[in-house]
Amino acid sequence: MFERRDVLKAAFGAMAAGLSPARAGAEGAPPSPPPAAPVFNRETVVDLARTVAAKPYAPPPGELRDPFAGLSYEQFVGIKTKPGAAIWAGENKGFAIEPLHRGHIFTAAVDLYFVENGVATRLPYDQGRFDYGGLKTPEKLPDLSYSGFRVLHTGANGAEAELAIFQGASFYRAVAAGQNLGVTARGLSIRTADPRGEEFPFFRIFWIEKPALGDNTLVIHALLDAPSVAGAYRFTLRPAEATIVDTELTLFPRTNIDHYGLAGFAAMSLYTPLDRHRADELRPMVAAANGLQMLTGANEWLWRPVSNRESLQFSSFVDGNPKGFGALVRDRDIADYQDDDQHFERRPSLWIEPLGEWGPGAIQLVEIPSESENNENIVAYWRPMTPLLAGLATTFAYRQFWCWEPPARPPLAIATESRSGRVSGGKHRRFLVVFSGDVLADAGRTANLTAALVTSPGAATNVRTFLNPAAKNCRVVFDIDPAAENFCEMRLVLKSGEQAISETWLYRWTP
Repeated sequence: MFERRDVLKAAFGAMAAGLSPARAGAEGAPPSPPPAAPVFNRETVVDLARTVAAKPYAPPPGELRDPFAGLSYEQFVGIKTKPGAAIWAGENKGFAIEPLHRGHIFTAAVDLYFVENGVATRLPYDQGRFDYGGLKTPEKLPDLSYSGFRVLHTGANGAEAELAIFQGASFYRAVAAGQNLGVTARGLSIRTADPRGEEFPFFRIFWIEKPALGDNTLVIHALLDAPSVAGAYRFTLRPAEATIVDTELTLFPRTNIDHYGLAGFAAMSLYTPLDRHRADELRPMVAAANGLQMLTGANEWLWRPVSNRESLQFSSFVDGNPKGFGALVRDRDIADYQDDDQHFERRPSLWIEPLGEWGPGAIQLVEIPSESENNENIVAYWRPMTPLLAGLATTFAYRQFWCWEPPARPPLAIATESRSGRVSGGKHRRFLVVFSGDVLADAGRTANLTAALVTSPGAATNVRTFLNPAAKNCRVVFDIDPAAENFCEMRLVLKSGEQAISETWLYRWTP
């Protein structure tokens, strides 16, 4: 089933030639394995990334012949793993791995290795592993490698369910129990929405460690490659109430990189009550994430709802040593979406905590105009101020929580609803922000309650607060007049005297 080979010799030699190990020989014929395989450890990938970065960049094999060339989406998703064909299926490891076929937009060849007792063994392509649906395939196919893999996990109830998927560029997704796939994480962002053009790194090789019996932890190593950088990654997955993914990375730049992003993610927001441009729609909201939550290095909690804009929008939240940020789903009622097919209320929140100090930089938010709910048009990442320098290795680490509720939450009232609509008079716009929390039921803490609202440019008028202690909420209604401008930045926080009793709500209005 497995083909044993020397990880360092096969991978180093193939990468130096600009090919993946599976394609280094004649097409479809992997090179002959050497007589012995070395011990694999976390430094193996670091050493490989350093060696790869010293070589000229070469793209991965992406060509596919019939019947897999030009597959439609329907044909591609029709290729499924046969029952019982997952790696470790029936071994009571708590995890199983489904290698994923190449095709459609996932054409780049990715090699999968499995590590057991310190030895890495490559998984060759096996057409007996797949049901090809309606595709007519030759009796014998060459070694096509794979496009990525899916992680299955056996829960406390004994049922097996999808836990994570690594497929396409440096993208991966995970879920907590009972959730549907939603937000997509990125291993590394380079020049996202930059006029110089975005560069998309990709995971070229994965090494997956076989877990011990009873060990509810899965360790995955990956080699990242791109024209300007190579990198060694180590992911440690721990499913519980939330699925925790610890990410450790060492980057080896080929060139100086002044615009890169750590812990990036992308999500979809087609429309919300803040930007309902589509009046004739059954669903009140179509979004896989409701907003960007941030906990700054100065311990300020920020909430920024995200929107589908009419024009490309960039926002930068300057900070130093951030304590956390992420894409959250706060609307957890199906009535918020009225969608029995997509169930956006079941999508994961993704909360990220840096491990170690990241220094000065900014959380970058990019909101991209979109006409389709199939597009992930909301992108965010931490952009360090310090550039990556060619030849200088740099390490980072962070922890992700794929969850229903983040482990860190504001000890304040939070913004649970945001709406806007037009009012008579030029570009005037009315906003409603609802804050909720136990503090709003405390008469002592809501004495002298005010809504501190700052707008720039333009002016805010008709600001009113409606406190409802029984419901533990406060509704804030206000109008904005941007005058001659085509945008207005807003910053709103509830205060009792001079004391903030809510997180800070941020938003940018654009026509």
